[in-house]
Amino acid sequence: MLKNYDELSPTAIDFLKEIGNIGSGNAASALSQMLGKTIKMRVPDVGVLDYQSVIDEMGGPEKVTTGILVLTHGDFEGMIMFLLDDSFAQVVLSTFLGKLDVNVLQIKDDQTDFSAVVEMGNIMAGSYLKALATLTGMVIDMDVPAMTVDMMGAIMNAPMIEFSEVGDKVLFINDGFEIDKVSIKSNIIMIPTVESLNLLMKKLGVSDE
Repeated sequence: MLKNYDELSPTAIDFLKEIGNIGSGNAASALSQMLGKTIKMRVPDVGVLDYQSVIDEMGGPEKVTTGILVLTHGDFEGMIMFLLDDSFAQVVLSTFLGKLDVNVLQIKDDQTDFSAVVEMGNIMAGSYLKALATLTGMVIDMDVPAMTVDMMGAIMNAPMIEFSEVGDKVLFINDGFEIDKVSIKSNIIMIPTVESLNLLMKKLGVSDE
């Protein structure tokens, strides 16, 4: 029985990497259909990182990032957060609204812009969780995603406070994709409760090593 994320075995990490690969592929496919554009995926890497390392990986505490947070329920209690650089919002808004040179910090001030980006995040999160549920046989429900555009240091405050009892580590899925030759840095952090993580390992048939 796992007590924290640090106890995940190399085999477990490999399984999580495969889940991350399939889930990210599903999310990218759904986004591709909505945008009507071809998306090239990068093979994701999965690791267990502390919060500061996640912030560093994303460009530092002052890096402006779009954060889409989804609380999950059912067999998979916890949260998933998509961390997307500003090129994601620019591609979405230029495709649907014909907007160029988007200032991501002003998205939340325009309801139309905000809704468009949130809807894309909603579709990606739903597709990702559907893939996870299908692969594991787990029942996973999700709340309506909450989106913010802020500096990485501020964005990471939400999971740090909400899930402090889990510890200072998260599952970090480092991936990315390309749309119309625009490279978009995309990362996912997963913070299931320890109980949900153990159930996930059981569903995957991964024993402790």
